[in-house]
Amino acid sequence: MKIILFARPSSGASVERFNTLLEGVKARNIDYKVNDAAADWFVQNGGWEISSPHRYSSMQEVLTDDAIVISYGGDGTLLSAVRSLGGKEVPILAINSGRLGFLATVPQEEAIEAIDKLAEGEYTIEKRTLLKVEGDIEDGITFPLAFNEFSVQRNLMGMIGTKVEIDGRVVANYWSDGMLVATPTGSTAYSLSAGGPILAPECHCMVLTPIAPHNLTMRPVVVPDSSVIRITVDSRDPHAVAAIDNENFTIRNGSSFTITRAKEQVFLVKLQNISFYDALKKKMMWGLDGRESKV
Repeated sequence: MKIILFARPSSGASVERFNTLLEGVKARNIDYKVNDAAADWFVQNGGWEISSPHRYSSMQEVLTDDAIVISYGGDGTLLSAVRSLGGKEVPILAINSGRLGFLATVPQEEAIEAIDKLAEGEYTIEKRTLLKVEGDIEDGITFPLAFNEFSVQRNLMGMIGTKVEIDGRVVANYWSDGMLVATPTGSTAYSLSAGGPILAPECHCMVLTPIAPHNLTMRPVVVPDSSVIRITVDSRDPHAVAAIDNENFTIRNGSSFTITRAKEQVFLVKLQNISFYDALKKKMMWGLDGRESKV
């Protein structure tokens, strides 16, 4: 087994926690690589030097058949790690050093225990959907696949107009702050904040969620993931903003995008027998009774 560690300097990780993880990997004689940005941050903040053989600048250049990627940070770090994989079908484990962590479910305090389970093969794999985005995408976007969502949003204070078609049929022309298409995984992210439904990860569907629609009868719509969704910007503003997960780019009025289910998937490592619904209850505090008992 080889561990490909991916972290961001802004991920909320402490040098001490990061050091504990690396020392645990070394103590178990596991081959490892650390991305350059994380290695530099670690050294600059008092950690030991990470030599060149244990560094990488491009994740795809160090992936092997026995590799497991560890994303160390929050859900945003995981999204960046997925993008760095470039569609390669490599297992990825998310250790949470951030805040909420719907996807990064392993607490950083349990990182060493997680390493042991990986080494012993005590884990399962969950396959998660990616969305493929085609159309007027900025040249700098090299990975047009979304793990959470694709969104189109207003650029200035005025509303943005979006025409939405599904399988060639017009659904509606929306006036809102924007429109997003989310995977079941992304249903607990931006879509949820915009009033969208929660989808179980196993669902073969996508959700279209308008962002603060002017007409309150415009509600989210769940469609099969075999659908072909087309979004065209029709706005008074000459520019708008599009985002593939956490990567933003500017678009022009009239830009059009086609969203479909990608053939590529994300392979999430699952260490514990904790259901999606258990995670919901824990992260969203469902069923918590905050009333004080009266004596």
